[in-house]
Amino acid sequence: MLLDLTTVPAFLLASAVVILTPGVDAFLLLRTSLRSGVRPGLLTLAGIHTASIVQVAAVISGLGALITRQPAVLAVLKWIGAAYLIYLAATILRGLWLTRKESASGALDATPAPDPANPYLRGLLSNITNPKMLLFSLAFLPQFVGVAANPALQLVALGVIFLVLAAIWELTIVLAAARIADRLRHPRVAKSLDMVSAAAFLTISVGLVAG
Repeated sequence: MLLDLTTVPAFLLASAVVILTPGVDAFLLLRTSLRSGVRPGLLTLAGIHTASIVQVAAVISGLGALITRQPAVLAVLKWIGAAYLIYLAATILRGLWLTRKESASGALDATPAPDPANPYLRGLLSNITNPKMLLFSLAFLPQFVGVAANPALQLVALGVIFLVLAAIWELTIVLAAARIADRLRHPRVAKSLDMVSAAAFLTISVGLVAG
């Protein structure tokens, strides 16, 4: 048969586990939506999935396999990804330091300042500079090709299913975070969220280069 649908149930279960596991994308979407609202959250989501589509397409086209066979290229990609995560963490910590400085001078506004960075670009860069998505797609998708007569078409179908499921979950994060944002405007809550986000980005960056 052209597509092997018998692998889909197992693929859906495995995809759900992967998607629900917190990572860079989830933390970035949560922080952006809580601080800036729905529109920046959706733009970040669009950036993330633009990059995801590129990486899944690279795997399906065979380019992903070519990259992973070049250790030097893969190492460079990992260091770029780690450097960008460290940059995100440093940006957050700088914002915390400036907020503390304003608080000490009595000029602190109770409402967190919106993030001046382009949310679409930030989402795109956070995902495209992380080779773990590429490596994951390369290792994960082919396991569910089964006995499909057209393996390339099967990979395309699996990639689309995975991206749609991920988009649904991440859209839920954006909408839920934006909905409760008003209740979390207290400076202490915003500070705690920023500290957790910065720690998460730093931890994931270490795991990226150590893995």
